[in-house]
Amino acid sequence: MSTRQLLLERYVEAKDLVRPHLMRRIYAADAVLTFSIATDSITFPGRVTGIDAITKTLIVDFGATYSRCKTFYVCDAPPRDTGQITMLPWLVLMSEPTRACMRIGKGYYEWSFQPRARGGMQVVTMHIHIERMDAIADADGHLLRTAQSVLPYPWLPPSVMRSQLGTLAETAPALAFLKDFRSPIDPAALGSHSTSSVSP
Repeated sequence: MSTRQLLLERYVEAKDLVRPHLMRRIYAADAVLTFSIATDSITFPGRVTGIDAITKTLIVDFGATYSRCKTFYVCDAPPRDTGQITMLPWLVLMSEPTRACMRIGKGYYEWSFQPRARGGMQVVTMHIHIERMDAIADADGHLLRTAQSVLPYPWLPPSVMRSQLGTLAETAPALAFLKDFRSPIDPAALGSHSTSSVSP
């Protein structure tokens, strides 16, 4: 397993399972996190600096609002070991209990890495683009369970996503919304319409 792959898998573990203690094994102390958001359905600060603030944003605050989260990296194979990962598509499926709904979203990640003083690698910058983050009524959690159950986690080949979500959308009327998420985001097609949404 590559060092970058390990860091990306550790990030998903920290965020999806709400394990803030893992963050210092992923990020540099002075790491920078930025967001671009093309939807009004969710907000994050535009820029977050430092491991403590990043942990609060991505793990503590996020985990207080959302649960049963699964974040998928949509690619045919984990990225190779380079200093930078550019525009890696993602899909997220999670619950928002206070609204009795599931959330389904897609976008892309960008990461840059540097060596640690004592060996290994760490994340120094991370960008999260959120293109969609739809809210779907799901009081009993059945839709979320069904959608999550058919997808390999966390590495999700685009062909598998297309096939599995397409089949669910066609065979279960309540899951018809999945047809809009069968394909990963195409960063090259975004152009200038991606906008930043910054919370107070």
